Amino acid sequence: AADAARREGPAKVVLARTLHVVLERPPDPFDLVALLRERFPGCYPYGWQAGAAVFIGASPELLVERRGTRFSCRPLAGSAGRSADPGADRRRGEVLLADPKERAEHAFVVDEITAALRPLATTLEVPPGPVLHRLPGVQHLATPISGTTGTRLLPLAAALHPTPAVGGVPREAALAAIAAVEGFDRGWYAGGVGWADAAGDGAVAVALRGALVRGDQAILYAGAGITAGSHPAAEAAETDLKLAAVLGLFGAP
Repeated sequence: AADAARREGPAKVVLARTLHVVLERPPDPFDLVALLRERFPGCYPYGWQAGAAVFIGASPELLVERRGTRFSCRPLAGSAGRSADPGADRRRGEVLLADPKERAEHAFVVDEITAALRPLATTLEVPPGPVLHRLPGVQHLATPISGTTGTRLLPLAAALHPTPAVGGVPREAALAAIAAVEGFDRGWYAGGVGWADAAGDGAVAVALRGALVRGDQAILYAGAGITAGSHPAAEAAETDLKLAAVLGLFGAP
């Protein structure tokens, strides 16, 4: 994917991987959701059940929220690990904010979201650059976008999904590349999860940092944005960071 981005392929493709976990006994998935809520208070915990399958997680990323005429988004792209040492942790964040590859990956997301929102927004407020969004184990580049609109929540979500944070740029070419090389069905992973009311208000998060639980087995998902500046080992390490959040629920180190 990185080689393709250096030539004439999609400028960014988000490729995901899965991790298959076999448990000693079937867990109560909604007990795991409660644990996620406790461990990740700055995220959006979720649980969605259909038959024997339950998709659980704690998403760090808000796709879109609408309250009255106000809407907000908080796209994430670009990641780094955390450190228990405050000084080292601060330096990691500074390096992330200054990294040209990470900032370019993030800019793809912000530019596409802004373009999708502009026809639907009465006013649009986009900061000049990203800020750090710090979570347990990982920190991200984030850009809080807001404004006013007469459009209801679900049409807003439909216009935005899939953002370049889970798909790529250009969208259709990136989705075709994902289908060709990723090797598994994403299912609910990277979709939208949230709520809406009759007035068109509500909130939708991107279904990330999740696991599909069926009985005594779980499939975990994590992805990374691949651009011309990507290095495979670093991207794989980023997915390890993201998997760790959910893997810890099952007693793994």
